[in-house]
Amino acid sequence: MLEEVERWLAGRSWSVADRPVHRLLAAKRATGQTVSVVLPALNEEATVGGIVAAIREELMLRVPLVDEIVVVDSGSTDRTSRVAAAAGATVVHRDTILPRIPAVPGKGEVLWRSLLVTRGDIVCFVDADLREFSADFVSGIVGPLLTEPDVQLVKAMYDRPLGSAAGQGGRVTELVARPLLNLHWPRLAGFVQPLGGEYAARRSLLERLPFPVGYGVELGMLVDSLHLVGLDALAQVDVGVRRHRHQDGRALGRMAAAIYRTAHLRLARGHLVRPALTQFERTGAGFEPRTHPVDTEERPPMADVAEYRSRRVA
Repeated sequence: MLEEVERWLAGRSWSVADRPVHRLLAAKRATGQTVSVVLPALNEEATVGGIVAAIREELMLRVPLVDEIVVVDSGSTDRTSRVAAAAGATVVHRDTILPRIPAVPGKGEVLWRSLLVTRGDIVCFVDADLREFSADFVSGIVGPLLTEPDVQLVKAMYDRPLGSAAGQGGRVTELVARPLLNLHWPRLAGFVQPLGGEYAARRSLLERLPFPVGYGVELGMLVDSLHLVGLDALAQVDVGVRRHRHQDGRALGRMAAAIYRTAHLRLARGHLVRPALTQFERTGAGFEPRTHPVDTEERPPMADVAEYRSRRVA
């Protein structure tokens, strides 16, 4: 590991216990910063309500740390929107945000559009499929942004059990993202969960970043933030254990392809030879190929979007 990364780990890796909520509240009052929490959601009726309720009760009603909770529904066919609204979130449908640009499927697309329907100086992203959720996930990653003026982006780190096996989650991280980062961006090798969906950043940084529309958004954001603000502006906080719904192998393959594509563009800014991934599924006739497109689109920095600039002027 690079000496720079060792120093970064010592100075920019914290635990949620390092910053009690009362200290965060004092820092928020002193600086006047506002905090938005965004949950991208697609068919998450079983979990989204509990997450929203925990954040609202612990970090809005008990202590006024969070100013708004926004769930961006990207086309759910279940009761996700109703459950989220009943729990106290503001629910916005993806397709109603910036309708001038037709929406495409993908998590990064939802996160990018969320900047237009939130107001916080700090924006905190939380996946909507978490089980046994704790509000520490939010206070933990928001904390350094409230107390450390030089920090721009904070990732959560945690254990990711796979079933009863401890530490076996994050398969795409270990097989794809971590090797890519270590080989090509070794200054980012200290991130425990580079693909984790729980992170917070200053709006002033997010609005300058391009957003890969799909699963590559987390890796792209880390790499681009490193180049924009430097390693010392990035940090991570240990928030314990993350439990969520796991993807099957084929879905993980598609995720891996999107992440590789994101890395490829940042390495060469060139064109993919074939932006598609063929996988195989056993049927009665043997192994049948199934080919899926790999998303190749990225949204521009939000600061370049006319509607966003006019909103800020207003």
